[in-house]
Amino acid sequence: MSHAPQPLGAPVVRREAREKVTGSARYAVEHALPDCLYAWPVPATVPSGRVTAVRTADALALPGVHTVLTHENAPRLQEPDDATLALLQDDRVPHRGWYVALVVADSLEAARAGADAVVTEYAREPHDVLISEDHPGLYTPEKANGGYPAVRERGDFTRAFEDAGVRIDTTYRISPLHNHPMEPHATTARWTDGRLTVHDSSQGSTTVRDTLAAVFGIDTDRVTAISEHVGGGFGSKGTPRPQVVLAAMAALHTGRPVKLALPRRQMPAVVGHRAPTVHRVRIGAGDDGVITALSHEVTTHTSTVKEFVEQAAVPARTMYTSPNSRTTHRVAALDVPSPSWMRAPGEASGMYALESAMDELACALGIDPVELRVRNEPATEPDSGKPFSSRNLVACLREGARRFGWDDRDRRPATRQEGRWLLGTGVASATYPVLVGPSSACAYAAADGSYRIEVNATDIGTGARTVLAQIAASALSTAADRVRVVLGDSDLPDAPLAGGSSGTASWGWAVHKAAARLAAEIAAHSGPLPAEGLTVRADTREETGAESPYARHAFGAHFAETAVDSLTGEVRVRRLLGVYAAGRILNARTARSQFIGGMVMGIGMALTEGSTLDPVYGDFTASDLASYHVPACADVPAVEAHWIDEDDPHLNPMGSKGIGEIGIVGTAAAIGNAVRHATGARLTELPLTPDKVLPYLP
Repeated sequence: MSHAPQPLGAPVVRREAREKVTGSARYAVEHALPDCLYAWPVPATVPSGRVTAVRTADALALPGVHTVLTHENAPRLQEPDDATLALLQDDRVPHRGWYVALVVADSLEAARAGADAVVTEYAREPHDVLISEDHPGLYTPEKANGGYPAVRERGDFTRAFEDAGVRIDTTYRISPLHNHPMEPHATTARWTDGRLTVHDSSQGSTTVRDTLAAVFGIDTDRVTAISEHVGGGFGSKGTPRPQVVLAAMAALHTGRPVKLALPRRQMPAVVGHRAPTVHRVRIGAGDDGVITALSHEVTTHTSTVKEFVEQAAVPARTMYTSPNSRTTHRVAALDVPSPSWMRAPGEASGMYALESAMDELACALGIDPVELRVRNEPATEPDSGKPFSSRNLVACLREGARRFGWDDRDRRPATRQEGRWLLGTGVASATYPVLVGPSSACAYAAADGSYRIEVNATDIGTGARTVLAQIAASALSTAADRVRVVLGDSDLPDAPLAGGSSGTASWGWAVHKAAARLAAEIAAHSGPLPAEGLTVRADTREETGAESPYARHAFGAHFAETAVDSLTGEVRVRRLLGVYAAGRILNARTARSQFIGGMVMGIGMALTEGSTLDPVYGDFTASDLASYHVPACADVPAVEAHWIDEDDPHLNPMGSKGIGEIGIVGTAAAIGNAVRHATGARLTELPLTPDKVLPYLP
């Protein structure tokens, strides 16, 4: 094996790949502990009300059932900051699927049988689970998710829209969406002499540690949260979910280790979802295509447990010239499970609507969709007035058009056909903000010339171990294989969660800082290193605490070719190509995987993934992978991901932007625009399933 240093950006192979394919990588409930018990939750079967009785005698009579926790005997918790974690503390049922009991048994099978034997009685109350644009409970929140103001206005939108020569006014709808990572939300918990240790499937074990300490009323140094390997999350594991609290409660109650993996059918109700959104987009423009008025008004739901508002109108504050702008969010608190983060919250849904409306505007004006976007390129961020640290959307559009062969297409809709297949092409832009949080890290140099990096980062399948080793190696001027990275343990230096496409920027900044300082100490050291080596600690609170004078975003462009079956309405994606401007790409191999993963998730959002809330029973009707269709191999055609070299000195020492989420942003719009080109019909509700397409076919 060569120990020659490789430049940052080299396609280094993921270092835990062998562990994962051989099964030696251990996930949250794969840790064998002696005397371990298994838990199975019991969800509420009414959409709203109160528990009047939980009859457990039949469950406790089953062989192997150890105990049943309910609100009457479960350990008492301190009031959590996240109200969804106030589990088994009272008799309230805020939505169907809310946990009302937990069965603990000697085996998984016994726990499941025990849960089936629990009989719960309720005092049922009226419920309301369906959102609409005119719902009487709608209100304007103070802020949307991410801390964005719910309402922003510039200029005089109403007058400018009325005066515009060309006007687009369309409402788009997106149903609820579910995260469904491959590894379900799972925990193994044990208490030893008043100290709690959990192996939890989480995107951030520092947050898990802090939350558990708070709810159980103990110091953080008496909790260790470990998330060494995590099988995906897509936002749903960004904060602690019920399984880790319930497992810890059961372990405390029984005095034995407890494993709990949430059944997949229960996940939609308890781990968050992308809330349904209704988007009214109005764009006014002159005959030259330059936008004079832009409005994006979003309606969505939240739960009665806590407020979460999908920030879907926020991208319209960044993307295009808009001297007169109105962007708003309204929300109603319904008897539904609490929505939460799902890959690119806000951007994924908001850019579907905005980029579909841009395509409509291009059609109305007879201007090429790529050219229309280029004509509306702003000099500064429209909402803040800040200069962009870098903005290469136009370069992405131009490069994507060249690679895709965009200029050769016939602009006329519904003109290409192969047999019964109607063919079309579409384009859409993408954006995602640059986010970064304070992190700490430790760098250690051993006397034998090897290095170790410690940081409580979380590798949720993105290749964080590999990229952090590359960052450290670059700062140390050594080969990445000389650097060992230790992560996924809350006893390591604190670090933020893997979310918001901020992980590598946040952890990497601290790792780079610690490694650079270590390199300086080594250079200043004379003679061999001491037997105990050298250790340097660093944190980035000061660097990340200051507000940037620049608007910092990644940008991209998606191009899609679709085929629509003229007999059945089935839509197939034939080609999908993305070009991104995301700062410096730190590992070409893992970056391409992330881009393509996001694009595949965008195919699902466009064509197959969708959920509904049953108005009578109040639950999600698509609660498993048999009814909620994520893309399979047959759904995914040739997908290409490319990027342009972008040198942005206003980000972090690596010059990188986040790449975990931009791949999904705009993909659904590009596919929808291609369907419009293929059929001549504009569909405005995702997913584009055959039943929605068929009525518009000739």
